[in-house]
This record gives sequence, C-alpha cells and structure tokens, in this order.
Amino acid sequence: MDLHAELKAALEAAAEPGRAAPMQAYMREQFIFLGVAAPQRRMAAKGLLAGLKGIDPATLLDHALRLWQQPEREYQHVALDMLALHWRQLGIEHIPALLGLARQRAWWDSVDGIVGIVGDVLQAEHLRGGNGHAHMDAALRHDDFWLRRIAMLHQLGWRADTDAAWLFGAALALAHENEFFIRKAIGWALRDYARHAPEAVTAFANAHRQLLSPLSRREALKHQPR
Repeated sequence: MDLHAELKAALEAAAEPGRAAPMQAYMREQFIFLGVAAPQRRMAAKGLLAGLKGIDPATLLDHALRLWQQPEREYQHVALDMLALHWRQLGIEHIPALLGLARQRAWWDSVDGIVGIVGDVLQAEHLRGGNGHAHMDAALRHDDFWLRRIAMLHQLGWRADTDAAWLFGAALALAHENEFFIRKAIGWALRDYARHAPEAVTAFANAHRQLLSPLSRREALKHQPR
C-alpha cells in the first residue's frame, strides 16, 4: 500500500459518520467530511506522517497537493499536519507553492493552517539573515483576500523577530477593507505582537483609531490594560 491508500484506510477507520453532518454545518456546508475529529485524525495519521522524515520538498508538496484534491475536508487537514511536521524541508522558494495551495478550496481553517507553515519558513529565513518577508509584499497586494490574510498574519509568534514597521504598515495598507477576515486578521496580528511589545501596539492602535475598524482595534487591544 502507498501512503495515500494507508492514510485513506486510517481515516476511514477513525471516522464517526454521525459527526460528519455537524462538521459540515460548522463549515457552512462548503465541504463534505468523513466525520473524524481533530485528535483522532492526528492520531490516525501520526505514524504515517512521521515516516516521511527527510522527504524531499518536491515529494512533500506533491503529497500535499494529492491530499488537497480529495473531496473530504479531513484530507486537507492531514496535508496541513504533514506540512507543519516537515516544514524544515521547505525554503522560501516553496512559498509560491504553499500560497497556491492556500487558494484552492480556501476557507479560514485551511488558510490559517498555511499561515503557520509560511510563517515558520519565513522566520527561519529571517534568522539566517535572508528576506523574512519574501513574497509577502506581493501577497499583501493580491486580488485574493485569503492571500492578503496570510500576508497580514505571517509573523504570528515571531515575537522579538517581528518587523514592527512591516506589521504596522501592512495593517494600515489593509485597514480600509470591509472584509471580515481581513479586519479580524489585522486585530489578531496586532494582538499577537502586543504580547511582546504592548506599548507599541497600544500607541499604534490609538494613533490610527480613525483608520482601523472597530473590530481590528478591539481585537488588537483585547488583552491590553484599560
């Protein structure tokens, strides 16, 4: 059996069909599900994904694409689990492929999973002295708002490595947008950086209160002292 046949067998064995309808409803009926909850999905696939240690990037991305093409949503989540586990095999030259994957069957769950992988790859590049925002300037201007969301969020968890000027500039560049997922992303990115630099985020949010949406500003200051 090959990897994909084994994953299929493992997920189908872990499926609880009664869960499928509620999971589909939660995702606004955009996707069909086998009915595998996240902990059971990870447990079912863990050994198979761990066996890919040292896999070359092209094969890794090919596996991800094949999983992405499966109709049930759990397969896209397995692809994200796989990429998150083996992201060190990837470099900035693979960011376009990751962004291309994010645009397929896009919704917040898959897009935000790609955010973490892109962020890890770019932070590692930054720590090596390279361009930690490679491809993100173009993504920030892209017609697809999901790519703009990835750009806005790609520094999540970077803490002291965060380029505050880039973060604040991106927030202002997107501040005029009405799209909920963009406004939420602005607030989330600022709130995350506030764990490292609360005064800077508060000062930014207050200085630009007329430009930031109430949602973005509320999210940014969610854990700040009143």
